[in-house]
Amino acid sequence: MAPKKEKAPPPSSKPAKSGGGKQKKKKWSKGKQKEKVNNMVLLDQASYDKLLSEAPKYKLITPSILSDRLRVNGSLARKAIKDLMARGLIRMVSSHSSQQIYTRATNT
Repeated sequence: MAPKKEKAPPPSSKPAKSGGGKQKKKKWSKGKQKEKVNNMVLLDQASYDKLLSEAPKYKLITPSILSDRLRVNGSLARKAIKDLMARGLIRMVSSHSSQQIYTRATNT
């Protein structure tokens, strides 16, 4: 019996890919966007009570922390901090043009 001949694959109708600009360009993903939060622009009574009871107990108080925890916008958080300072519930640690740092008022 004669040895079997291996069949070569039939030539494809598509031309072989060559380098250069013949390939499709990569489509870059748009990336994930963070969901926008809907913060309050005015304090309601429940939020104001929470501000007076909980905020003076925080070790670190900044406008961004109050904005995040009380769901208020940044300008309202700055006004709330001024109100807490006037009441003597918190004291300033450091002040910079872009960030103010406060802490709870202690007896010392």
